Amino acid sequence: MKEIMNQEQLSRTLKRMTHEIIERHSDLSNIVFVGILKKGFPIAQILKDNLKKFADIDAPIHPLDIQAYRDDLSQKVKPKGQGFDVLNKDVILVDDVLYTGRSVRAAMDALSDHGRPRQIQLAILVDRGHRELPIRADYIGKNIPTSKNEKVFVDINNQVIYIEEVK
Repeated sequence: MKEIMNQEQLSRTLKRMTHEIIERHSDLSNIVFVGILKKGFPIAQILKDNLKKFADIDAPIHPLDIQAYRDDLSQKVKPKGQGFDVLNKDVILVDDVLYTGRSVRAAMDALSDHGRPRQIQLAILVDRGHRELPIRADYIGKNIPTSKNEKVFVDINNQVIYIEEVK
């Protein structure tokens, strides 16, 4: 197991990403954070808290369950009403690791059930490459080239990111 980011580096990275969000939006009051369950939501919460601290904007945040929209599950799951609206909002979709792009595609499908956002931007803590779909992140914490037999783990509770060889 190889550590990629420690607590201090992770905190600094999330602060930088928040500043990038602030710089790219002329109207911060229209931002809505949507965190992909399970790992994207706590990261979205940190970005939301940073936005409140740095720009005094208390943006809404919503968890997004994408299970029913995944194309790699053999058992189909019914979509759940998740009770939020993103109509004409600037959605910042948040996840921990961007790999093939399939989770992000599923998340965009799930978001369409919540209204038509003005725009969707993607914030990713780690981009590890190996895309299978034409998806790219707007805000990237760290690019980490990996092999396909490695796995990136984001431990948000202990605030550490590491890579492990998977056999």
